[in-house]
This record gives sequence, structure tokens and C-alpha cells, in this order.
Amino acid sequence: MSVVEIDNLPIEQQLIELIVEASNHPEPRLDLWLTTQLPDFSRSRWQKLIAQGQIQIAGQICTDKQYRLKSGDRVCVFIPPPDLLDLIPESMPLDLLYEDEHLLIVNKPAGMVVHPSAGHSTGTLVHALLAHCPLSSIGGVQRPGIVHRLDKDTTGAMVVAKTDFAHQHLQQQLQAKTARREYLGVVYGTPKTDSGTIDLPVGRHPVDRQKNTILPLERGGRSAVTHWQIEEKLRGFSLIKFRLETGRTHQIRIHTTKMGHPIVGDPVYGTGRSIGVKLPGQALHAWQLQLIHPQTGDLVSVTAPIPSYFSTLLQVLRNR
Repeated sequence: MSVVEIDNLPIEQQLIELIVEASNHPEPRLDLWLTTQLPDFSRSRWQKLIAQGQIQIAGQICTDKQYRLKSGDRVCVFIPPPDLLDLIPESMPLDLLYEDEHLLIVNKPAGMVVHPSAGHSTGTLVHALLAHCPLSSIGGVQRPGIVHRLDKDTTGAMVVAKTDFAHQHLQQQLQAKTARREYLGVVYGTPKTDSGTIDLPVGRHPVDRQKNTILPLERGGRSAVTHWQIEEKLRGFSLIKFRLETGRTHQIRIHTTKMGHPIVGDPVYGTGRSIGVKLPGQALHAWQLQLIHPQTGDLVSVTAPIPSYFSTLLQVLRNR
């Protein structure tokens, strides 16, 4: 790779010129080549920049991510300045399980939305985080630092990136399934076996757009794998530990409902059956999180304490 510095650039804009050199892989694909040459950006980020017309080849804008490069091609990469955050930081208490200059792991409470969305323009976890520290810019204007999400009423451990490097590294761990995420949930009934795996694709419900559902891959579903194990049988209920291979929206809630054992208190996929305990939502808690630190390579392992209402629910069911 040859990098040529360009003079007289606006201070807010970055431009890098690359020369395609001869290699053992003739005519590499544009988005893949850019990812290998400038790995600070993910492949999806490069694809967005290509689509936005930020890449020129031999002086001509190229918007085809599959364009095949030739030896000697001059590729100009225009990296626009990051969007200014239009979110106003809000000082709110944060239950931090781990923090350093690269990342933090927060114990998210029930009732808190992770990032702004329709109907939730304030009071989100992102608003609280922005008041606490700088965040990675990769998530964009509305989702800075957000590597993965938890549902509004799901509690527990959630990692947040402070730097772009940490963000990319953590995303790669999730994609490669090297990060370990374990949940605890209380379900109705008792499965016939003590453990198992649910491998059913999940996608947007074809009628109710507010819900997801089991959806075949050929109809737009995405692979979803949940491993589960009974931790305690509670006479008509069960405490189950879940381990995620994938992180689709509402994955555990959909998979347990498909099993015939929905999560207790789930307002969307549950039974609506009263159990005599007031719950803020589904009894589902992101209990343990293990990952490799992006900078040091050390194992980071945290356990999020079970919230009080969850403990109360367990005690009530045990007393029965």
C-alpha cells in the first residue's frame, strides 16, 4: 500500500490516497480491499462510504462496493467529519461493573431504553453515558458506543465502547462468538429435558411490525441460536440459564415462547397470566459477560447482581 499525503485539505475533512499494488490476488473487490488496507473502519462502514460517493478511482466517483480494482489504480478516500451529536447529555446514576479508558460495562436497570428511538427522545442509557464519558463514534449520532443492546425491561450487563478501536474489536468478538453472554430467566412450566439448544431463525413479524417471530431464512429471517440449561425447578416454573451465540432482537423471548415456556412477565410474547408479583417487565437478566479486552488481550469477566424484584419473584415461587 502506498499512502500519498494531499495538501490544502479542509481541516475538518480527511483524504487518503492509496495506490493498488500488484499482489497474488488480482482484481480485489473494493470494499474488501479497503477493509484490509485501512482496518480502523469496519467493512460495513466502508460500504456506507462507498455508497455515499466518498471513494474515487482514477478521479471518478465509484459507488459499486464490488468494483474490481486493478494494479496501479489510484484510490482516493474522502472521510467526512464525524456527525455532531445532537443529543443533550443527561446526568443519571449508572451502576458500573467495570470501566477503564477503552470501555465500560454497565448494569442496565429495567425500564431504561438503550438509545433514542421513536417515543424515546430523552432519558436513555446513551444520554446518561454521554454525561459520564466520551464514546465511540461508530454507532452514529443516535447510538454512540453501543456495541450490543438489551431490551427496555431486560436488566443486566452491557458493554459500551469509548473508542472506535475498542468498538470494532468488541463487535468482531460478538460476530466470532468469542464473547460469552449468559442470561437468567424465569419461565412458565418445566421443559422436558434439563438442557438444550434452540436453533431457529428470527425476523420481523409479517403482520405486527412491533414484534419479531420465528421466520425462515428464505423469508428474511436471520440465524438465531440459544443454548439453555435449567438451574432450578420451581413447581410450575423454572429458572433457566441461557447462553447466546447470536444476539437477535427479542431472541430469548421468542425462542422460549416457541418452546412452550415463555418468560414470566413478558408483555409481548408472554401469557399475560398473573403470578402475584409486580414485575417491571419480563423476568430476564443479562447475568454474566465475558470478553477479551481490546487493548490488553486480558479476559474481562463480570457478573451483574440480580435485581431485587427478580430475587423476590424467585423467593415467592420457592415458597409455593
